[in-house]
Amino acid sequence: MKLLNILLSAFRALIRNKLRTLLTMLGMIIGVGAVIIMLAIGEGAQNAVKESINSLGSNILILMPGSFNQGGVHMGAGTRSSLTEDDINAIARECPSVKYITPVVTTGGQIVYGNMNWATRTMGVNDQYLDIRQWKMGSGDFFTDQDVKGGAKVCILGQTVVDNLFGDGTDPIEQTIRIRNKPFRVVGVLSKKGQNSEGQDQDDVILAPYTTVQKRLSFNQWIGQAMISCVSADGINSATKEITEVLRMRHKTLPQDPDDFTIRNQADIASMRNQTNETMTILLACIAGVSLLVGGIGIMNIMLVSVTERTREIGIRMSVGAKGSDILTQFLIEALVLSLFGGTIGIILGISGSKILTKAFEWQTYITTFSVMLSFGFSIVIGIFFGWYPARKAAMLDPIDALRYE
Repeated sequence: MKLLNILLSAFRALIRNKLRTLLTMLGMIIGVGAVIIMLAIGEGAQNAVKESINSLGSNILILMPGSFNQGGVHMGAGTRSSLTEDDINAIARECPSVKYITPVVTTGGQIVYGNMNWATRTMGVNDQYLDIRQWKMGSGDFFTDQDVKGGAKVCILGQTVVDNLFGDGTDPIEQTIRIRNKPFRVVGVLSKKGQNSEGQDQDDVILAPYTTVQKRLSFNQWIGQAMISCVSADGINSATKEITEVLRMRHKTLPQDPDDFTIRNQADIASMRNQTNETMTILLACIAGVSLLVGGIGIMNIMLVSVTERTREIGIRMSVGAKGSDILTQFLIEALVLSLFGGTIGIILGISGSKILTKAFEWQTYITTFSVMLSFGFSIVIGIFFGWYPARKAAMLDPIDALRYE
């Protein structure tokens, strides 16, 4: 029997029971669609992490104080007061792998302009902050090194702050706002940055000289953390080593004692977040994969029913010259058609579902060629795996017994 005739015969057999064929494919449709959607959500989450890390800037290191230990209880990284302005200057001076460095001193409070007010965070940084973050000015100018040294009461506004304080269209440049009742002159506005992967609005911020924030807002001379940009991506490890040596020497840390500071790089941050995302993606994909198995079992069940219903037909085909391999091929093709058609519709459903999730819930999804090919490949494997036994059973029927079957 020629392959074309086998294909036509398989299609005719499936078309005779349209509703049963559709219901059988439904398991494959749901399974493949669910796998694509889950993988798209996982891939989108990982891309969001990458975008968030990249939004910090290039070749970034985050330097934080170490953990505060009280009565044997460690309070976590950043809780110990161990970083000073002199430490930051020493790193800039003695670490050749460090290109830019800025202290970061953060405080919160109410911001007032005229009869408008807004609660946001104020970050104290130096004039290298924009170079580290690769952030551009939207209008005006950034404060200078002289402003930092002099503790000038100047500030830079994020776009969200501008929208809430100057919603009437007033140009914020050279206007005076009050940060916790202290007057600050606005000298610039940052370009829009958007949200990071954690949903935090990066534009909801005010930047001011860290010396001013320390003296007039936080009243704390310790440095909360420092952002560092290395000379290159290859220089991250050498910069980490240099910073460690400088700080251990300055803090007179004994060789057997642990560091009283913490250094994190983008790779560490991305790795921690991606591990969580990958675990969730695998879990969701496994749950969706159960639907594929259920769909495959449905195909096997229907094919077994089909073999039983068409036993006499199989006997007639064999009696007129059809070989066991022809019968095997026909039923195997029927199973493949069910799985492939279901898989194809499932792929379309998965792609559409991912786009709907993005528009309706603003979830970042990303469909890769790999996920589509993987789903399509699983459709083929499931069709062959679950279709083989019924096809083999049909091929092994005795023609005489098949003709006698009622």
